[in-house]
Amino acid sequence: MHEWSVVTPDPDLLGESPFWHPQERRLYWVDIPSNVIHRTDPAGGAVESWKVTSEPGCIAPLRSGGLMVALRDGIYRAPGWGAALTRLVGFSYDATVTRFNDGKADPAGRFWAGTMYEPRDARKAELYSVALSAEPNDLPRVELKAHNAVVANGLAWAPDARTIYWADTTNHVIHAWDWDAHSNEMSGHRVFQQFEPKPAGWKPGDPGYRGRPDGAAVDSQGHYWCAMFEGQRLLRFSPDGALVAEIATPARCPTMPCFGGDDLKTLYLTTARHNRPPEELAQFPQSGQVFAMRVDVPGLPVNFVSG
Repeated sequence: MHEWSVVTPDPDLLGESPFWHPQERRLYWVDIPSNVIHRTDPAGGAVESWKVTSEPGCIAPLRSGGLMVALRDGIYRAPGWGAALTRLVGFSYDATVTRFNDGKADPAGRFWAGTMYEPRDARKAELYSVALSAEPNDLPRVELKAHNAVVANGLAWAPDARTIYWADTTNHVIHAWDWDAHSNEMSGHRVFQQFEPKPAGWKPGDPGYRGRPDGAAVDSQGHYWCAMFEGQRLLRFSPDGALVAEIATPARCPTMPCFGGDDLKTLYLTTARHNRPPEELAQFPQSGQVFAMRVDVPGLPVNFVSG
């Protein structure tokens, strides 16, 4: 029996992008619509919060210290907690309707971030990789890696760094590719999972809908853990795509798992309450909080951004 515990005292509107910092022994995550980055030492319980200038879609730790942050209009870095953000890369998309969403560092130290098209009526979301140079005056190398999506999510890599996963939440699909860490080339595209779409007229609380793929993490056995937004469940898939576990979550809208603790056997889960109906929040009053659960198989340590 899997038992969830509550990590944070106060709920976020939309918790996302959690990662465990092994040296600091802290859990980091963001509250996107509140423009806030959080961190906490779960052993102590106090939460530190850092207000930034726009929505932080995702974050990743820098090996040199500090954070990479994907804000609405570009990729930024901060040399330390609460430090000034410096924009490294700007993009040509219309930031009034598009912003960065899910992302993280790859095993080779590049920062990846995908966008989301907020009207959700066209496939305008893209996935970028950003490689920082060891030379301080050199510009980052930016590559467009995938596109033709609506809401970028579910980014993860296999333990052997030879498979990359990426989800399009709106279209209920998780993609997979073969990936070469050295060349950063993706090939051999396939659909890893295709879920049933939301039925016409469905409302939260109605039967007949199991959710759509949001954030994800991969464990040390190569299993892909996926939060199913509006599905009140976390799914674990084997590398060949077989569903091997389904775990109910204490919120209807789980958003992203990650593994932490010294043994990487604590599964953390962010959740959402933003724009959810009052009936749902009455049924799931802890929606928006971060939860934790002990698991048998450890996860993979967070990747740090190099440069």
